[in-house]
Amino acid sequence: MAVAKEGDTVRVHYTGRFEDGTVFDTSEDGASMEFKIGTGELLKAFEQGVIGMAIGESKTIFIPAAEAYGPRNNDMVFEFDRSRAPENFDAEIGQQLQMYRADGKPVNITVIAKSEKSFTMDCNHALAGKDLTFDVRLEEIL
Repeated sequence: MAVAKEGDTVRVHYTGRFEDGTVFDTSEDGASMEFKIGTGELLKAFEQGVIGMAIGESKTIFIPAAEAYGPRNNDMVFEFDRSRAPENFDAEIGQQLQMYRADGKPVNITVIAKSEKSFTMDCNHALAGKDLTFDVRLEEIL
């Protein structure tokens, strides 16, 4: 029986949960996810967890925060003065936006607070600081 190995392109269905059981992402209600093991397009621990699985096999992969998106970094939270924002810009709390660093690289941010003078922006990945658990089912080795 074939098992997934480094370099294989595979299709999996997955459900990602936080420690409290809250689901943050799933493919179960849509198409399976296709990726090549070992390319680094997904979390390394996720890719490594799929290695050795047989078609139809299910498995739970636990990824501690340090191996997932790292710890939350309070230095990545900043105030953005409304005077620097485009005219009529009024982001809502929880809204995710893309901004550009001084070197032109895009950064995804989340608005976490706002006042008359500024917005508080968080550049941490939404899953930073969180331990993740994935229930994975190997559908196909291509």
